[in-house]
Amino acid sequence: MNLMVCLPASTLKAGVVCCVQVRLPPRSPKMNAHLERIFGSLKSECFGRLILFGETAMRNAVNQYLSHYHAERPHQGPDDKLMVPLEQPPKAGDKIETTERLGGLLRSYRLAA
Repeated sequence: MNLMVCLPASTLKAGVVCCVQVRLPPRSPKMNAHLERIFGSLKSECFGRLILFGETAMRNAVNQYLSHYHAERPHQGPDDKLMVPLEQPPKAGDKIETTERLGGLLRSYRLAA
């Protein structure tokens, strides 16, 4: 597996961004923690709960999971703060909409418009 390493312009003399492709050694999960994190989430939240028949079904499941992961799943940033904070908390009587993916395996909730 290859990893692209980019050095910021502030660390170089000429002020030019330098990108270098580095070959990672096999079976070195600590060298690519971000990729290992998303693979772990994909396996535990998606592949561990589905029986997939064929490459098409697997690609569909991965695409649906990545859409859910990037757009609907709540992410937390530093100090456990939400990356996209709520403008105002929902009230008790507000209507809530549900979005389901992969037959209800992945769900997200939001306020109705």
